[in-house]
Amino acid sequence: QVQLVESGGGLVQPGGSLRLSCAASGRTFSSYNIGWFRQAPGKEREFVAAIRRNGDSTYYADSVRGRFTISRDNTKNTVYLQMNSLKPEDTAVYYCAADRWSPIAAMIPDYWGQGTQVTVSS
Repeated sequence: QVQLVESGGGLVQPGGSLRLSCAASGRTFSSYNIGWFRQAPGKEREFVAAIRRNGDSTYYADSVRGRFTISRDNTKNTVYLQMNSLKPEDTAVYYCAADRWSPIAAMIPDYWGQGTQVTVSS
């Protein structure tokens, strides 16, 4: 079992940056692919980015590619999402999720965090 806790959300102006963290418990963290998803008010949850268990491959949604960077430190059981050039449409609750078996381009998470709010507004 993996427990995930997100942090780092907040209010930022358009064009600004934030770094989200996803801290995991459990000795098997390095066995899981980790992804970030987001859900804006009135919209369905959508995929943002994912990273393979050993960090050797990443995958991004078209809407964030080139602006967001996902990374992980398996020694700290933590995954990061660096978000640059933020836009108002990036406003959402951001969730991290763990998936042991699916490819990162088609994650079907087994575990979810509770989410952290990101608001991009002037």
